[in-house]
Amino acid sequence: MTAEHKPIHIIGGGMAGTEAAWQILKAGLPVILHEMRPRVKTDAHQTDGLAELVCSNSFRSDDAEHNAVGLLHEEMRRCNSLIMAAAEKARVPAGSALAVDRDAFSHEVQSALEAEPDFTLVREEVSGIPPADWDSVIIATGPLTSAALAEEIMALTGKESLAFFDAIAPILYKDSIDFSKAWFQSRYDKGDGADYINCPLNEAQYYAFVDALLEGEKTEFREWEKNTPYFEGCMPIEVMAERGRDTLRFGPMKPVGLKNPHSDEPLFAVVQLRQDNALGTLYNMVGFQTKLKYGAQKEIFRRIPGLENAEFARLGGLHRNTFINSPELLDHQLRLKVMPRLRFAGQITGVEGYVESAAMGLLAGRFAAAERLGRTVSPPPPTTALGALLNHITGGHIPGAPEQKTFQPMNINFGIMPPLEGKKIKRRDRKPAKSRRALAALQEWLAAAE
Repeated sequence: MTAEHKPIHIIGGGMAGTEAAWQILKAGLPVILHEMRPRVKTDAHQTDGLAELVCSNSFRSDDAEHNAVGLLHEEMRRCNSLIMAAAEKARVPAGSALAVDRDAFSHEVQSALEAEPDFTLVREEVSGIPPADWDSVIIATGPLTSAALAEEIMALTGKESLAFFDAIAPILYKDSIDFSKAWFQSRYDKGDGADYINCPLNEAQYYAFVDALLEGEKTEFREWEKNTPYFEGCMPIEVMAERGRDTLRFGPMKPVGLKNPHSDEPLFAVVQLRQDNALGTLYNMVGFQTKLKYGAQKEIFRRIPGLENAEFARLGGLHRNTFINSPELLDHQLRLKVMPRLRFAGQITGVEGYVESAAMGLLAGRFAAAERLGRTVSPPPPTTALGALLNHITGGHIPGAPEQKTFQPMNINFGIMPPLEGKKIKRRDRKPAKSRRALAALQEWLAAAE
């Protein structure tokens, strides 16, 4: 371990914690990463591996020109992101999206960190505010922060944490799918043109399916959970159905860009399945996060044409997520205002999504490393995807609004980036223009930080 510098402590070995550790190690500083699994289990994790993916295996679009998350991918790659490098090595087919083999991805992340001589992994739960001699700490405990630590954070800040529910989609075995009814095709033949498995529903089948979702037995909430809101980006399928009988066929079950090779009948609705492992033996149900009970899931999902005999490797589930009121509690370096030796990163800060979580870990790691080395690193410009996310969670999400009432988890999107200046740009050209502006600004920021 580097003798001249004290280690920076990181609590949590998920996407944010591992990315923060990598950035610190690459700055030449020692890291001690504290991960409570397997000593203490969570409601969603299945392994003790670092950077385990629990909700989906997709990092969403990899299009850096037209999609904000694709832009964030590219920005992180240019910042030497471990998460993005591991994702590339563990990549599986997913059209224009970036999806990974979960086990291979976790292995890549953990192996890279453990190969670093200044990296120490400690398997323990940090159940309270870290001791004072931990003079630089990143709390990256994610949406499943242990109750003991969450209570300590609330006691320290005097503010209640916010909470929402996040639902997990089922995964099934490819060899249990009936391909006399299902077929391979990406929407509009993107990617390799056949990256998804599609299961068609006609009008009668669709409405019968919706009725079954609405009538299916669901997980009961505890009394203290009943007023907790869902995050819009991970809405359970049956909750979406409650909003209207046609909601699903204009959402995750929309039939656009597809043609059924087994029938000339126009598509009314489609269920898509996306590859979930490198071997191509497992597929997850895209957009089918659910809080249906296990028995109801099997009965209802086997009504989908092609899935009548589906065998499930994992059924959907529901867990409670927590996040802090970051706009009120954190500064623009992700430091806790009432105790600046503590930084927060990842989903606990109010970003939503694997990539966004890792992005905040990347920034927290860079900020902590610069501080330890006696340097000053400004936040990335808000014209970048990284800067826009940081700006959102530290006060810029709804200008002029009372943050404590309006702050909600956010995915990266072009809408939280400043508008383009100068001459009027056509709508179709705005996203590419914002992407070009972002990457130019990022390069300037990285050059200034060297």
